[in-house]
Amino acid sequence: MAKILLIEDDALNREMIARRLAWEGHTIVTATNGVDGLSAIEVEQPDLVLMDVGLPVLNGWQTASHIKASKQTSHIPIIALTAYVTSHDYERSLGSGCDDFETKPVNFQRLLGKISLLLSEHAV
Repeated sequence: MAKILLIEDDALNREMIARRLAWEGHTIVTATNGVDGLSAIEVEQPDLVLMDVGLPVLNGWQTASHIKASKQTSHIPIIALTAYVTSHDYERSLGSGCDDFETKPVNFQRLLGKISLLLSEHAV
């Protein structure tokens, strides 16, 4: 299974999502804001990033842009995870470098499908 970096500032959401993904067999690394997420991605080199966009310090769109701008991390797929559900938010997420978009509350079957698809597309 994959190593997933979950960047989520809400403790309840972070715990729920991390537990469910771990139950599916993934290794989960967490961060609570964009700056800590950027540090974690450099150290952990995850296979995928699942990230809230409404993060403190550095929001998810800014964080995604930094991830995709770095030669060391640009290959890592990112799924934006957000309660922002307008087409503008979707386009902004993809425009910042996210590879996909999932809304809250999380539909885990759909999210797991997206994770599986992105991991297979980005397999080395």
